[in-house]
Amino acid sequence: MYVVPFPVPPLTTSRSKQTQPIRAMRVVVQRVTSASVEVQGRKVSEIGPGLLVLIGLHDSDSDSDSDAVYICRKVLNMRLFPNETSSKGWDQNVMPRNYEVLLVSQFTLYGFLKGNKPDFHVAMLSEKAKPFYAYVVDMFKISYNPDAIKAQIDDNVPRKF
Repeated sequence: MYVVPFPVPPLTTSRSKQTQPIRAMRVVVQRVTSASVEVQGRKVSEIGPGLLVLIGLHDSDSDSDSDAVYICRKVLNMRLFPNETSSKGWDQNVMPRNYEVLLVSQFTLYGFLKGNKPDFHVAMLSEKAKPFYAYVVDMFKISYNPDAIKAQIDDNVPRKF
């Protein structure tokens, strides 16, 4: 499993010991032979070989091109697969292999514990996250084969992104 954080400023500055909040889109990438998403017992999306990408959106993420383009470029160009012609490991990304990518919105990537209680207040709220997540999915479809990009989008199921 690989975590690709969006670049963030350092947590502390050299002039002061004051902690700055983390403001970044988080992405967890997992190579898979197959993956699917089920909501209330119903399969809403599935892929064969490729990448499962969990996307966590921070409340301060902007819906500017730079955030989505950066994550899209990084994930699609990650060399996680062996090259069978040259026998090099970790040499190819999903594109030359025509693998699929399953994108899943995962607000819990911005969870932390307050004592023994999980807290997700820094995760982007659903009203703002849905269009931003859809934009990220569109960026992946524009950058790669649209048929190879699958996303967990099911508007009939109420949930927090």
